[in-house]
Amino acid sequence: MKIVRGFEDAKRALSRRVAAQDASVSPNLAAGLKNMFGTEQPEQAVGIIIADVRKRGDAALRDLSLKISGVKLDAIEVSHDEIEAAAARVPQGLLSDLQTAAGQIKYFHDKQFAAYHEGLGRMAPGTVFRVLERVGLYVPGGTASYPSSVLMTAIPALSAGVGEIIICTPSGKDGRIPDMTLAAVKIVGNARVFAVGGAQAVAAMAYGTESIPPVDKICGPGNIFVMLAKKQVYGTVDIDGLQGPSEVLIIADEYADPSRCAADMLAQAEHDSLAQSVLVTTSELLARKVQEEVESAAKTFERQATIEESLARAAVICVVENLRQAVELANDYAPEHLVILTVDSSGLAADIRNAGCVFVGKHATVVMGDYIAGPSHALPTSGTARFASPLNVTDFVRLMNIVDVDDRMMSELGAVAARLAEAEGLTAHARAVLPDRKET
Repeated sequence: MKIVRGFEDAKRALSRRVAAQDASVSPNLAAGLKNMFGTEQPEQAVGIIIADVRKRGDAALRDLSLKISGVKLDAIEVSHDEIEAAAARVPQGLLSDLQTAAGQIKYFHDKQFAAYHEGLGRMAPGTVFRVLERVGLYVPGGTASYPSSVLMTAIPALSAGVGEIIICTPSGKDGRIPDMTLAAVKIVGNARVFAVGGAQAVAAMAYGTESIPPVDKICGPGNIFVMLAKKQVYGTVDIDGLQGPSEVLIIADEYADPSRCAADMLAQAEHDSLAQSVLVTTSELLARKVQEEVESAAKTFERQATIEESLARAAVICVVENLRQAVELANDYAPEHLVILTVDSSGLAADIRNAGCVFVGKHATVVMGDYIAGPSHALPTSGTARFASPLNVTDFVRLMNIVDVDDRMMSELGAVAARLAEAEGLTAHARAVLPDRKET
């Protein structure tokens, strides 16, 4: 993990205008794609997968699961009895923790929706909102369990009033979805679960199969193939965004605890080898201490190989002259997670324009946002926080306008509309407004 000194060098080190979906794949993965799909390009392989699912439905899902993951799907949908049995196998303490997290998430998004609903009453007359009828949620899995992703995506949808939730998540090599994931589904309550992952799951939710109904919008993070599939089906359905590898940027002054800085960098690197961990500090001494602690502590974790690869590929410490420069770098970088460890973290947060979620306070850490704080942890990545928002209740509603063309509107504005239509050469438009109007 390198240290970069000076604002200009730091700016170059943190520059990124390359889309997350343009990330290169390893030689092994490229060879695997070539063997399975006749191409080394992920985007082309995803197109082949989507076309197959559109054509053959459930049969394609079964074949692709076996071909890509080596998993034989006996059943595509997970039954209610399986969900109940899985939840019963989860230790009561962990089940209680999931319920506590669900309560926090529900409280936050219920309050958010109430405020949104109240705000609509102050909008222009004729603007109403409609809740999406059916949404699809992608929950990563296969090699790990992510019950938190079930809660963080499904609960905001439920708070918005979505009628039907479809969850797709890959099973493990044994063909089973982890008990913790299904326990989270039980806590959510109103969801159907399908043991399908990857690009084929996105295609199934977008176009529908014999088992999986088509949805209106697909949300949730996934690997590069999930991201590319979301990109390709957009327009048939809406999507929440194109989430790339997870990332954190920490702003710290000379009073910050090096151990706390190192802990959040290591936690981020633990996600996967493409995760990005960045520290921007005004203290040379803090920079060196954090570097030493990160490199030393990395060897002590179960996912050591992943952490060390992530740190080598994408971790950087930037030393700048002042906090103003640190804020400018953060706004340019637009991180998914921004942790502020300074004397006045809340004051500094007021200057932040671009970030998915900002963590302030004495014990600021991304992990609280990952699991329990309340806001969804589905956040914009890869610099898209410049224009995108975290997953929230507004993702599951849409606005609709109702125009009441009464006598007053027609008498006051009808002729204006007709003249504007004629000016554009659309005489049929003008006649539709004023049928008796003669062309001029």
